[in-house]
Amino acid sequence: MRVLVSLFLMLGLVACSESSPILATPESIAAVSYRDEGPSKLTVITMINNETGAGGHTALMINGPQRIIFDPAGSFRTPNVPERGDVLYGITPQVFQTYRSSHARASHHVVTQEIVISQAQAQAAYQLATRNGPVFGGFCTNAASRLLSQVPGFSQIGVTMSPIRFQNQIEQIPGVKTEKYYENDAGDVVDALAVL
Repeated sequence: MRVLVSLFLMLGLVACSESSPILATPESIAAVSYRDEGPSKLTVITMINNETGAGGHTALMINGPQRIIFDPAGSFRTPNVPERGDVLYGITPQVFQTYRSSHARASHHVVTQEIVISQAQAQAAYQLATRNGPVFGGFCTNAASRLLSQVPGFSQIGVTMSPIRFQNQIEQIPGVKTEKYYENDAGDVVDALAVL
């Protein structure tokens, strides 16, 4: 068993080292900077398979110094949304709706779990996300849960590979606001980007 785990980790490291991270310029990031006027918030975003109930992807939206989405190993790509190290910038309400719509389709729905946090917590989450760097495919929930567990006040969060386990942990946090978003089209991430 140890040999298999070691081999898996070595393959992961090789694949990580061969990835070519997307590095938007500071100027392009500054040009789209957006912060929601409401309180500081953290939103866990989970894509769920409608047939099996299994989790397909995890991301974190952070409304801190600016609103970003930490989209580890994500597939959301558009020239209008700069990306640097698996962080998407310029997350206006329209961009967030497009992000959510791009993942919701006949086969999957999107669960958002919103938590009001302090400015200090938002700053910590923002710094952790922007310093994290690109994440190897399949490790989205691991990266998101690891990041959140390092934010002050969230040390109870266990690091996991399972989107559903992570979602269940978030559901236990007092005051969490959960929403489910459905669409019934057959499209994918690329199709939804046409509106941006």
